[in-house]
Amino acid sequence: VQLVQSGGGLVQPGGSLRLSCAASGFTFGSYTMNWFRQTPGKERELVATSTRGGSSTHYAHSVKDRFTVSRDNVKNTVYLQMNSLKPEDTAVYYCNAYRVFPNRTDYWGQGTQVTVSS
Repeated sequence: VQLVQSGGGLVQPGGSLRLSCAASGFTFGSYTMNWFRQTPGKERELVATSTRGGSSTHYAHSVKDRFTVSRDNVKNTVYLQMNSLKPEDTAVYYCNAYRVFPNRTDYWGQGTQVTVSS
């Protein structure tokens, strides 16, 4: 099982980045895919969710209308498009695959740093 993240890096305030998370080794379409972020000393924060079929998405209030989560169930990849980035978006971002049935399962990507700074 692997979740391999790519994208991220340094961007100026107001800029955009796209994160990708390529999955392998499990039935991607059966899992809810999440993006979390974490900064030092703080708990991991759920940023965006794409439900199994991709028909429903949810966002943290802090990123709503700026971030978009999408998934390609053929390429087994989930994306996070981040626009109008702010310095407070600086964090390590993690993708997560999650399901409850038939048994609760969590898989995590390796994390990727996003830094928003001028």
